[in-house]
Amino acid sequence: MTMAFPLLLGSHGGGFGLNLNLFDTNIINLAIVIAGLVWFLKGFLGGILERRRATILAELKDAEDRLASASASLAEVQKGLSESQAKAEKIRTDGVARAQAVRLESERRTVEEMARIKQDSASNLDAEAARVTAQLRREAARMAIEKALAALPGKLDPAAQARLIDQSIQSLGKA
Repeated sequence: MTMAFPLLLGSHGGGFGLNLNLFDTNIINLAIVIAGLVWFLKGFLGGILERRRATILAELKDAEDRLASASASLAEVQKGLSESQAKAEKIRTDGVARAQAVRLESERRTVEEMARIKQDSASNLDAEAARVTAQLRREAARMAIEKALAALPGKLDPAAQARLIDQSIQSLGKA
């Protein structure tokens, strides 16, 4: 009797053949055990495998949903980022333009103020020069009249003196 292969018959003298005795080879018992295991394990292992398959599919579906949600959020955030960058660039360019406008306006006002101050000082200088000139003329005229009046009493008679005073008074009124 051979132990390694129940279906193979090994003769002591050497030959090779098949043992077709079902009871001797224990093939029926093996078939029953294998059929029982397949029938029993099919329901048990099939249920476990089916539950595992459903769990994996649910996890895959959840992962796909999260991926789609994350992709949508990423697209929305990228859109917001690009809009924010555009707004920041617009604010920066507006700020530069506004600073330039403020600088130009400040320069314009400074130039205008300087021109006004220069004009005012020129006007004040002209007015002061005219006032001083007028005052000097009056003072010179007064002194000349006093000197003439002091010298005249000895040189003129009273009638000529009165005429000269009247003429002087009239010329002062015109100046």
